[in-house]
Amino acid sequence: MDTIPILPARRMPPSGKAPPGPPPRGFALFALGFRPFYLGGAVFAALAIAAWSAMLAGMQSVGPAPVLPGMFWHAHEMVFGFAAAIVVGFLFTAGRAWTGKPTPTGAVLAMLFGLWLAGRVGLWVVPGTTAFVVEAAFLPLAALAFTRTLVRGGNRRNYPLALALWLLALADIAGLWLQARGHDAGALLACRAGVALVTLFVVVIGGRVIPMFTTNAIPGFRLRQYRQVDRLVIPTAVLGLAAGLLPLPGWLVAALSLLAALVLGARVAGWRGYKVGNRPILWVLHLAYAWLPLALLLQALGALGLVMAGLATHAFTVGVLGVAIIAMITRTALGHTGRMLVAGRAETAAYWLVAAAAVLRVFGPMAWPAGYLHWVWGAGACWVAGFGLYALTYAPRLARPRVDGKPG
Repeated sequence: MDTIPILPARRMPPSGKAPPGPPPRGFALFALGFRPFYLGGAVFAALAIAAWSAMLAGMQSVGPAPVLPGMFWHAHEMVFGFAAAIVVGFLFTAGRAWTGKPTPTGAVLAMLFGLWLAGRVGLWVVPGTTAFVVEAAFLPLAALAFTRTLVRGGNRRNYPLALALWLLALADIAGLWLQARGHDAGALLACRAGVALVTLFVVVIGGRVIPMFTTNAIPGFRLRQYRQVDRLVIPTAVLGLAAGLLPLPGWLVAALSLLAALVLGARVAGWRGYKVGNRPILWVLHLAYAWLPLALLLQALGALGLVMAGLATHAFTVGVLGVAIIAMITRTALGHTGRMLVAGRAETAAYWLVAAAAVLRVFGPMAWPAGYLHWVWGAGACWVAGFGLYALTYAPRLARPRVDGKPG
């Protein structure tokens, strides 16, 4: 299968650990794209939400305030800081498998990661144009590197993913430019456009790999894939996500969002994720995809004034993106460090924590609006714990060579 960089599982003990032997030696953090960006993204995800929770609590002792206004900093950094890092790490890893051509490694990868890191630090402590220029440089350079790999490999099938990465870079630059000129609403709209673009990555990549992962892991598992539904998923998802960004009448936003929710819901129902049983590395993927129709439904209800509009935003960001990211950065890291594709206690705990963050952030304010901040803090604590646990568990795995001695 040429659609995802995943390796066949090796025969290993039931614990999912590598065969006994000395741990691999050496430093391999820049051996392949997923390594620095998964680790850096997870650490930043935890730190950024911890900082945001402190800001909401009115704590002034957490250090200097970010250069950007608080709300825009939070929105921008979770999309163009955290999520973009994971997307780039994934695409650099997948691009090599899809094309057989090299993606950035070594010094070039270290430079790109350093640029990403400088953007995070700069937007917190460096006022003025310098931080904006550094931040604006990362995604175009990453998109250029990924596009070059696809073109060299003649991999036309994935050109739309390269286009989406370029659009993500454009949204980042537009948001920074608008914010610098005092257009707060436009800057936040650019962040929402970034959310929509990363969500499309989940729609496309998840649609390719979740059925494959499920049937490969469970012999005889039968999922229902409807051709007409599969043909409609991407166009209706694009319409539904675009409707949430455009100044359309509420009824039209609701109609387009509901249409996309129904199509994606039909796909989710056909996959029968509820039958995967006690296999965390599978059910977390199905759970992430199930958030897609739910988020679109909330967007439809929000457009009609039936629920708070912000709930749909966090259904996309915490539910869809958060759960999908913790699912993929564990699974692909296990495969590409030569380990068995089995979620251990740390992975399973991280899944539950991020899933709990989504439920608390989205449904808590619906159940008890007066306790809004308490729900946000509770969700933030779960999020910080989930991604912090990933970072602690995977830091040595991502920094060291593969346990099977292979490159990457």
